[in-house]
Amino acid sequence: MKIAIVHDWLVTYAGAERVLASLLNVWPNADLFSVIDFLSDQDRVHLGGKVATTTFIQRLPKAKTHYQRYLPLMPLAIEQLDLSGYDLIISSSHAVAKGVLTGPDQLHISYVHSPIRYAWDLQHQYLNEAGLNRGLKGALARMILHYMRLWDQRTSAGVDDFVVNSRFIAARVAKAYRRESTVIYPPVDTRGFSLQEHKQDYYFTASRMVPYKRMPMIVEAFAAMPDKRLIVIGDGPEMAKAQAVRAPNVTLLGYQPYAVLVEHMRNAKAFVFAAEEDFGISPVEAQACGTPVIAFGKGGVLETVCGLDQPQPTGVFYDEQSVSALIAAVSEFENTSSRISAQACRANAERFSCERFEAEIKYFVDSRLAAARLGRNPAQARAAQANPVVVGSDLSPRVVPIKSV
Repeated sequence: MKIAIVHDWLVTYAGAERVLASLLNVWPNADLFSVIDFLSDQDRVHLGGKVATTTFIQRLPKAKTHYQRYLPLMPLAIEQLDLSGYDLIISSSHAVAKGVLTGPDQLHISYVHSPIRYAWDLQHQYLNEAGLNRGLKGALARMILHYMRLWDQRTSAGVDDFVVNSRFIAARVAKAYRRESTVIYPPVDTRGFSLQEHKQDYYFTASRMVPYKRMPMIVEAFAAMPDKRLIVIGDGPEMAKAQAVRAPNVTLLGYQPYAVLVEHMRNAKAFVFAAEEDFGISPVEAQACGTPVIAFGKGGVLETVCGLDQPQPTGVFYDEQSVSALIAAVSEFENTSSRISAQACRANAERFSCERFEAEIKYFVDSRLAAARLGRNPAQARAAQANPVVVGSDLSPRVVPIKSV
């Protein structure tokens, strides 16, 4: 059986690429495809050294540094990848990867990190943050995103099964594509973080400083709480805003090596998180260190952090991305922190391990391949339809009826 794995683009090794690494770990003989591939040799080690077959965008000017500008060409580019010789296609998609062309005798399973965020429900937010909410450029951007939505919805019909990284994204897939999906949470390298039970007297946050992460808001909140210390790791366009707050109790360390980040995360009394994420790996990594999480209560974090209403809480939620709401959440955390144990945090994080992801995704794909074979035998297919298979662990059992492809 020939297997192809398709990824949107390979520029850095981040959350989506960790999923890709696990997919390649499960199917090491698969061929890799991507719109572009500019991964460093150091990052490529995580992918077993594989180099992707790419599209014509790879050869366009400044494709490595300004690949986002070629987004309007990416639907055309991804459709030029010839996958006709493959039996199984697995796409890892948050943009265009799921749009590859496949035939009726091929099984296409798409692991969706999100439908194209900036083309669907987050369009207005992205246009505002990019300064494209008015003028000729804004009108052009809206027109491009309109056609991206049409293409994205149309190509959803070419996917046999959708797998998503959270129930939050399952709802997005249902809204955008009118398709059901199966939740298999993405892999988190919990082995790379060790439990630290004795904490120091500071709060911690770490992230790229881009608008939706709300890092300056976190700094402003702690500036209003001078008796509480905050350490921040991360750099990006919002760094100047964070520095402008000038809070003596806030330490901005900028970019730091991974080992430094882990050490601060292990020793912090709580990890502060303000973004609305599809899944959110950082809160899980913090819990793997035994560190509680104070998080904005929307998105995937509601599935990865146990709130105070749970028997074994691992964090505190706040319901508004505002300074006042975060201040109230920190106060609530300090009043209830005795209910949150480092051991409970670690145990909760283990539910999202790489081993769990790889076992679940393999089981799901194998069951769908078996269903495809049964589809060629109507009598066996009817018998299998009466006996659904269960996909998932005790984390989130999901029943998926076997059906012919």
